[in-house]
Formats: sequence, structure tokens, C-alpha cells
Amino acid sequence: MIRTRFAPSPNGPLHLGHAYAAVVAHDLARARGGEFLLRIEDIDGERSRAEFVEEFFLDLAWLGLAWDGEAGFQSRHLTSYVDAGERLKAMGLLYPCRCTRAEIAAAATQMGPDGPVYPGTCRHRPGTSESVDPEGAAWRLDVARAVKMTGPLEWTDELAGPQHATPEIFGDVVLLRKDLPASYHLAATLDDAADGITLVTRGMDLFPASHVHRLLQALLGLPVPVWHHHPLLVEPDGRKLAKRRGSPSLGDRRRAGEDGKAIAEALRQHRFPAGISLSESLHQSP
Repeated sequence: MIRTRFAPSPNGPLHLGHAYAAVVAHDLARARGGEFLLRIEDIDGERSRAEFVEEFFLDLAWLGLAWDGEAGFQSRHLTSYVDAGERLKAMGLLYPCRCTRAEIAAAATQMGPDGPVYPGTCRHRPGTSESVDPEGAAWRLDVARAVKMTGPLEWTDELAGPQHATPEIFGDVVLLRKDLPASYHLAATLDDAADGITLVTRGMDLFPASHVHRLLQALLGLPVPVWHHHPLLVEPDGRKLAKRRGSPSLGDRRRAGEDGKAIAEALRQHRFPAGISLSESLHQSP
């Protein structure tokens, strides 16, 4: 049975971009007789706010989207992140790193999907565990060593087709952060497996991340879903809608008396407010 999910972070209100993502996940599940889950990704303690969670519930109901079962909360899975981290450490695949973003930017020689690729500064230090105090450090995945361990991997996107996993494009990604229990890469991969997600729906901006997630699934013995990376709603300048840029929230539209179900139907038919469109870089592998 197909199972999808919508997984917003309660660090700001939802906007039309979130609504589009929720509609895609909801409709794919319903069209195939499956389940649509709601997961709140609330492990960013300093930014996550409970009032946004209540707004999410109201917004989704206003859009006419019903999820199956109770909403899940990422903050209830913290033990699984610790356990996975310890397993990867025991496999010799994680190393501590205290490099700052400025240091990484200054030393990097190539760019990746998330910006400057980490040059392996701490990995290259002899006796890394002794030379870098792990207390308060981030823990990075030795991607080259991990890829050698797993061998070639593939994954499938419903729209872009079969893909050869190339996690190397990110360099050695952080899996255990200094300021949070886990990075998005580790937390999302573990949570999707725990929730039994068979079809991971998310925006095209996260297409490259799936290369890393496929690697983590192989390392940790997790089931491999199919992905469905949908286009993004973008502003006239081509940037995706974002909370930090003040894109109108669903809550504001709801309180203003707009018809949520009509908005959801317009999104299904790709009818958007003036100036808003779908991204043109659809279904492209990095």
C-alpha cells in the first residue's frame, strides 16, 4: 500500500508552496488508495513553536486535506537518531568536525547543492578522534568510505526515472549537528523508514538530497522508497516561496475569509496568484 507524508517544520507559518506540497502528497495517496500522513519536524528547539503546529492543523483542514491517524512529531524520535549515529561511528564512518562555515568557504575548492563542498579538513587530520575534541563538534559522514562500503546504488524518482546515487556531490555531509539532535539528511531518512513511507514527495530543490538519503538507507539497512520530486511554486524573480521573505501565509488567507478548498483546487489545476508560477527546472538530475 502506498503511504505518503507532508512534513512541515513549525518555525513559521505555511504558505502556498507548502499547500501545493501537501496537495501533491495527499492526492497521490488518495488516488492510489493509500495513506497520507502528517509529520511535524520539530527538532529545532530554538525555532520550533507550538502555536505554528496548531495553525498547521487548521490550515490543512481549511484546504480540505485530511491525514490518516494522529500527527507524528519528529521530537519523539530522538533516540533513533542517537542510535543511528552510534552505529555509523562503530562502522568507522563518522568523524568529528569543528570547522566554521567561514573556514569551509575559504578552503573549499568546489561548489555542491548546498554551497561550498567541505574539503575534508578534519577527515584528513591524522588521528582525527584525538585531534578534534568531539564534545560540541558536528559529526560528518566519510562519504567516499561509505560509498566504497556499499558499492553502486540506485534510486527511482517517479517523474525523473532511475537515478545512479552520487552522494559525493555534497562532500562529507553533517549527520549529527552541534546545535540539533540530527541533520535533515539523517532525521528525514530515519523518520520516513519508521513511518513506513513508500513514496517520498517533496520539492525539486531537495532532489539532490535523495542521493545522500539513498546512501544512508543502504548503510543502515532501511527500506528504499520511491521518490516523487514535484516542481516548486516560485516568485516572479524565480525564487521559491519562502517564509523568511514574507510570502503570504495560509493562516492570513484563512482568517481573511478566502475559500481554502477552492485554493487547493486551483493548485491542482496549476492556477496561481498573479506573479506566482511553477519552476521550469522540473525533474532534472543535478
